[in-house]
Amino acid sequence: QVQLVESGGGLVQPGGSLRLSCAASGFTFSAYVMNWYRQAPGKERELVAAITPAGGSTRYADSVKGRFTISRDNARNTVTLQMNSLTPDDTAVYYCNAGRSSWYPSTGYGMNYWGKGTLVTVSS
Repeated sequence: QVQLVESGGGLVQPGGSLRLSCAASGFTFSAYVMNWYRQAPGKERELVAAITPAGGSTRYADSVKGRFTISRDNARNTVTLQMNSLTPDDTAVYYCNAGRSSWYPSTGYGMNYWGKGTLVTVSS
């Protein structure tokens, strides 16, 4: 079965860093755009970062641009999100997603898969 398993979340102080990882299995990872979404309490889900199947292009939400970096390793079926200069506004459940999105609507396979999420809390 298809699985996306996030890890690396936790409690971090403002200004700190975290690195989230997503381990994928059960599908052809290298054929999919990979995305990180987040959802904060009381807010809508937000697409924060995306990377094309071979890693040639990336996109970021304005709210995280310059602070977050998405990368992938197709040999290990993993995608990561390096998060720096974290603020309390970054507190959210972060979800790994495989598939097309509004940023890459015609790239990669069309099936869409979701992880269960990992909680990031930024607080003093």
